[in-house]
This record gives sequence, C-alpha cells and structure tokens, in this order.
Amino acid sequence: MTQAMEPPAVSLPERVTACLVGAAVGDALGGPVEGYSPEQILERHGGRVHGVVGPWNAERWRTARPIAPYHKGDGHITDDTLMTHALIRVYAAVRDHLDAYAVADHLVPDLMTNPRWIPELEADALPLQRIFLAEKWLVARIHYGHVDPREAGTGNIVNCGAAMYMAPVGLVNAANPAGAYAEALDIAGAHQSSYGREAAGVFAAAVAAACVPGATPTSVIDTALSLAKDGTRSAIEEAAEVASHHREFETALAPLRTAVTPFDTVGPDYRNPSLGARRPSRLHSIEELPIALAMLLIGDGDYRHTVLGSVNYGRDCDSIATMSGAIAGALGSGAPPEWAKTVAEASRLDLQAPATTLTEVTREIFTRDVHRRRAHESAYTALTATT
Repeated sequence: MTQAMEPPAVSLPERVTACLVGAAVGDALGGPVEGYSPEQILERHGGRVHGVVGPWNAERWRTARPIAPYHKGDGHITDDTLMTHALIRVYAAVRDHLDAYAVADHLVPDLMTNPRWIPELEADALPLQRIFLAEKWLVARIHYGHVDPREAGTGNIVNCGAAMYMAPVGLVNAANPAGAYAEALDIAGAHQSSYGREAAGVFAAAVAAACVPGATPTSVIDTALSLAKDGTRSAIEEAAEVASHHREFETALAPLRTAVTPFDTVGPDYRNPSLGARRPSRLHSIEELPIALAMLLIGDGDYRHTVLGSVNYGRDCDSIATMSGAIAGALGSGAPPEWAKTVAEASRLDLQAPATTLTEVTREIFTRDVHRRRAHESAYTALTATT
C-alpha cells in the first residue's frame, strides 16, 4: 500500500506573497460591487460575480456618484490596498515592530507628501486625495491637531478603516497571533477606537494564525476567538456557527447577513447608515471581519471560493474580500494567476515587490526578537539564580 503524500510545506516568502497579492486581488474584485446587496449584484451582472468586472455604472463612473468619482472595477485596487502598501513602506523604513508613533512619524507624512499612481483616479495623486474620511482623520488629528498618536483614533467613526490594512502586521508576526494582536492594537490606536480597533487586532492575529504550519480555517477562527473581546468575539461566533452549516456561499448570503445584523451598527441600507452607526460600543462589531472569517470557513480556505463569496455578499465587500483573501493567502491558497495579472496591469502595480520587501523586513525583525528574548532569558536567569 502506498502511503499518502503530505502536501508540501508553504514557505514564509510564499505565504507573504500569497497573502498580500490575495488581499489586493480581493480588493479589486470587490470594488465595483461595493455598497450593493446580493440581490442588486445578481440583477446588475445577470448572475454572480466570478472574476474581474467593470464599473457598476459602466462609462458613467465619473459622474454617477459625484462625491466618489472613482473608477472602481476593471481590476483597479481601492484604498484598502493603497493603505496596506503604505503600511509596508513604514515597515521598510523602521525595520522593526511598529506602534502608533510610527504611524505619526511615517504613515501620515507618506499619505500627505508622496504622489503615487491612484488607479481609481487614473492619475498621479496624493493617497490623501483618495482615502476615505475615516482615514483622512489620521492626518487631521495627528498632523494638524498634534494629538497623542496613541489616542488619535478616539472620536473617529468606528469602521473597518484600520482593520482593512493590518495584514502586514500579521505577516511580521507570522505564527505569533498574540504578538500580532498586540501590535495591531497599538498601531490602530492612531486611527480607530472601540470595535474598529479591536477588529484590527483580531484580523492581524488571524493572518498570523494562518501562517502556522498545518493551520486550517477552523484553527484560524479558534485563534481569533481566543483573542477577540466583546461584540467582536460574539459576532465571529455567530457568523462561524452559520458558516459551519454551508458549503456554498450562495445559500449562506442571507443567513450570514441575519447573523451579523445584531452586531452591525450601519443598518440595512449600507449607503444610508442609521443614526447609531459607527459609534463606539462594547456590544457591536464591524461587519467585515466576521463575514470574512465565515467565508473562509465556507470556502475551506480555498482562495477562489472564499473571495467570490466575500465579493457577492455585497455591502463593504472590497474590504471583506481584502481580509478573506489575505487570510486564504496566508494559509497557502493564492489568487488565480490570471486575476493577479489583470489586477497588476490594470492598477499599474507590482504586486510582488511589497511582498519581497515585507519578507526581508520580517526576517530582520524575527532576528531582533530572538536577540531580545535571549537577553531577557539571560537577565531572568541571573535574577532567579540561587546564591
């Protein structure tokens, strides 16, 4: 009898690349249907979205929504990826673990002073000119308001703005979910408070947990639940319970929305949030993270299945697909090459370069961590030695 071959081990560089490319591709796939319901998506596209699609309003994308004249679709990444890559540039500059002060010293100036190609604007522009108001808050509070970076997130609307770009934190802390959770909470203090900040920590922890050799969607969710607090933990529990009864995303779309509704403050109409929307609370949760984890479970960690479920869920589906795509990638399931190629070319981005940079930085940080740990062990041994 021949013995079954174990799947080949997935290396750190492969996981980092699959995670970051997977996040960008998920973002690009979800962008053109963001803000709509599954039913609206079905009607608009004559079926479910199965890959890269064009703008919701076709050639009218510039004028259909004057407050947000962005070319979403055709493989263009959105602010989720812009912020993710910006955070990687901060890691490349600091080359160590980050905190809220690193956001003030590096991320905020980067958003304000370095023009880059912005795919949705089809122009070179400051990232500040594209990011959402909740991200502009970083600049207003830290650069103009001179607020303590650790407290700058207080007062901002509570949403997924901080969580959506925390995948690099999970990768720097690969296989150390508790470390990722703590570091992301510190970084996100400059941006968010309450359950928005908590989601940033839990998402980073989920990415780190996915990097553990032999990790599965179930082990990732178990790790997330072991760290998550308050409404975030409850929302993940409820979404995961619903997901456990579905193997296809189509049957899960409505049940998942029902499960997460008690924790979501935005309300049934995503484009017209309720009066209680996005306010701090210990009872509530952002919608995006629990749904991303649920889709990971339904898709059994397969990138295509996981991300398409996230995209077709609608609402804030670019961020949901960014998160689920990142975790699936960290597990070792990468985005289909044809999707990655389309997104890279359409967005004029080298999707591989940030992964190469972050892999190098991650190795440097781990070496520093080992030296710091050895120094601590030596000091503790001296403290506890018998005389």
